[in-house]
Amino acid sequence: MQLLLPPDVVEKLVAALAKAAEREIGGIMMGEHVGEKVFRVKDLTIQHHGGSLAAFWRTVQDMITPLRNFFRATQQNFKRFNYLGEWHSHPSFLPEPSATDHKSMREMIEDPKLGANFVVLMVVKLNGAGQLQGSITVYQAGHQEFRGELIQEGAESGRFGC
Repeated sequence: MQLLLPPDVVEKLVAALAKAAEREIGGIMMGEHVGEKVFRVKDLTIQHHGGSLAAFWRTVQDMITPLRNFFRATQQNFKRFNYLGEWHSHPSFLPEPSATDHKSMREMIEDPKLGANFVVLMVVKLNGAGQLQGSITVYQAGHQEFRGELIQEGAESGRFGC
C-alpha cells in the first residue's frame, strides 16, 4: 500500500510538529482512493492537546466534526473518499509504531462497529534539518499488520526515510 502526502499536507504537518516541539501530537487522516492500493491524504486533523514527551491520547470528540465535514464535502462518496486512519508524532523516538500503538490500532480494526477494511497508522517526526520523516503501518482485521510506503508528492526522492 502507498500513502501519498501532497505538499499542502506536508506543510501543515511540518508547521504543527515544529510548534509542538518535543511533545507528541496527532490526529486522523482522511483521504482519497486514487489507484490500486494507492491513497492520497486529502486532509488531516491536528489535536494539540492530549500529548506528552512520550505519549499521545486521541479524543473521539475531536474526530467527529472533521469527519462529518469531509464526508459532506465529498458528497458521501465512501468508495473514493474515506477515513484512512490515525497519525501521531514521535519527536524523541524513531517514527515507528510502539507496542502500545500496535495494540491500539489492532483493537480499532478488530472492532466490528468501525466497519473498516483497513486502518493506517502514520508515525512522523522532524529530522535535524526540519524535514518530515515517517512510516506507515497498515492494519486489517484477522491479518498481520504490514509496512506501507509513505510518499511525499512533489519531492525529489519522494520516499520518506526513518
